[in-house]
Amino acid sequence: MTAAPGPDSPAEPAHDDALAETFWAVARRLRRLSKDALAPWEVTPGQSRALGVLARSGEMRPGALSEHLRIAPRSATEVVDDLEDRGLVERSPDPADRRATLVRVTPRGRQVADGIRAARVAEAEEFFRGLDAHDRAELARILGSLRD
Repeated sequence: MTAAPGPDSPAEPAHDDALAETFWAVARRLRRLSKDALAPWEVTPGQSRALGVLARSGEMRPGALSEHLRIAPRSATEVVDDLEDRGLVERSPDPADRRATLVRVTPRGRQVADGIRAARVAEAEEFFRGLDAHDRAELARILGSLRD
């Protein structure tokens, strides 16, 4: 075991590099698992995220969706176009402003969103199965602090 640096010794940048590499390796593994989990529905991770936001939050304007997803409005439009082409969402005029459009999940889109959510829960359970409840809570706390 390596001793922690004392007050007079510098932090070990190699250790931070190793931590970052480990973090990115875990992120890559999660992305692969997520891609595999989405395969039965033939949706991209971006489409899945958009469908999930709409399923949870209800109908909204494409601009609001882009804010939820933290992507450019044009990118959100492309995601909505793809989901609409597949019959998973539909657009309608906003009754409060006929110039604006609302996007909502279709019944088929709801089924896909529910299936994706169930697959992701199973995927997460499998991925984190080696961690006990305390470790999961601690990891969630740490990741939450890094996320903000």
